[in-house]
Amino acid sequence: MTTPASTPTITPVRPANARSAAAPVASTRKSARRRELGACGALMTPFFVLLVTVFLIPVGTAVWLSFFSDDQPGLGFGPERTVFVGLRSYTAVLTDPTFLSSLGTVFLYCVFYIPVLVIASLALALLLDSGVVRLRSWAQLGLFLPHAVPGIIAAVIWLYLYTPGLSPVIDLLGKADITIDFLGVHSVVPSMVNIALWSNLGYNMVVFYAALQAVPREVIEASVVDGAGPVRTALQVKAPLVRSSIVMVAMFTLIFALQLFTEPMLLSQSTPMINSRFSPSMYIYDAAFTRNNYGLAAAASVVLLICTIALSYGVTRWTNRANTPEEDAR
Repeated sequence: MTTPASTPTITPVRPANARSAAAPVASTRKSARRRELGACGALMTPFFVLLVTVFLIPVGTAVWLSFFSDDQPGLGFGPERTVFVGLRSYTAVLTDPTFLSSLGTVFLYCVFYIPVLVIASLALALLLDSGVVRLRSWAQLGLFLPHAVPGIIAAVIWLYLYTPGLSPVIDLLGKADITIDFLGVHSVVPSMVNIALWSNLGYNMVVFYAALQAVPREVIEASVVDGAGPVRTALQVKAPLVRSSIVMVAMFTLIFALQLFTEPMLLSQSTPMINSRFSPSMYIYDAAFTRNNYGLAAAASVVLLICTIALSYGVTRWTNRANTPEEDAR
């Protein structure tokens, strides 16, 4: 009985030139990866330098200063020295009725200002995008020009228009037996909202208009074919597609509105309704440069920063939750 011969196992031999060719390919990939990382680092370095310089260092300095205060021992006759006070400045800020009142004032300002700005600028952008407006470029330029005026100059212009005895608007209304006190107790906040709207409405309109230009024309044409009119197309098709821009504008407007300073500081020269601690920023300015209490000013700055971050985070979370059901439905 014969036993069949076993089949020999053949082991493929890798050519020597294949091994030598794999090494340059790997080194080429590594060098390309290093070049990409170097390019990313070069592009991101200016951002991180600015972030550290204009944000992290000032915030860290403010937090450090908030734990110290300048005290004078010996019934105020001794030499002034800086001492560690812990959370005393924060306690003083959070229990100060004027600071809490300033927070309420800026909250009221935001309630008036942000919805009006977002809705009005979006409405103007939708109107321009619809093609109803003629001379569209000139209309955009006319609406944007007030934003080119510096904020302090805009406040001076409106201060002139709000001041009785100087304002031609008040004189004209007086001839019609209409008396309006633009700087009264009930109208001073709407007057400041009007100044901010005049300055920022055109800018945000341009932001919304640019976002509307990115909306696919096929979607708009499909809505028209389905029988949607211009108003329905604007509200139910275009506006939802630029929701990210709406959220961005609302968030940036909220951040800048919480820093309200220029308008009330200038208007305070003509009305007693605005005191030196009318807004949180004015409270900080008064604490630092009038009362020379830098620890208190730093603590108020940190509190304002925390409020700004918390509100911005809340807006982001709320918009993300609002978008999730729509994405699941799709």
